[in-house]
Amino acid sequence: MTTPLSDLAHARSGDKGSGANIGVIARTPSAYAILCRHLTASRVAEFFAALGPGDVVRYELPNLHALNFVLPAVLGEGGGALSLRSDAQGKALGQALLRMEIELTVEELAAARARV
Repeated sequence: MTTPLSDLAHARSGDKGSGANIGVIARTPSAYAILCRHLTASRVAEFFAALGPGDVVRYELPNLHALNFVLPAVLGEGGGALSLRSDAQGKALGQALLRMEIELTVEELAAARARV
């Protein structure tokens, strides 16, 4: 079954120059384990491919049950100040990523939703 990333996590994002970062914070420890398996840098790069994110890098923060993704070129040359995009900032990227669908088993989804 598929479920949106928002069922498993919260997100925050921001921008700096032509790049942006997206922090994905798991709702539960079990959800973090699932995110580590399914939410790879290549999946995030593919999700934002139309924006030209550059070489996406994933950082793991296990003590926070979070992942941080750096998208170094997602805002284009010159960043938000020079962009002609209708939303030229990185603030909306986290919310957009939460719409990504993740394929999980029924057991994985139940474990991810279980509060410890």
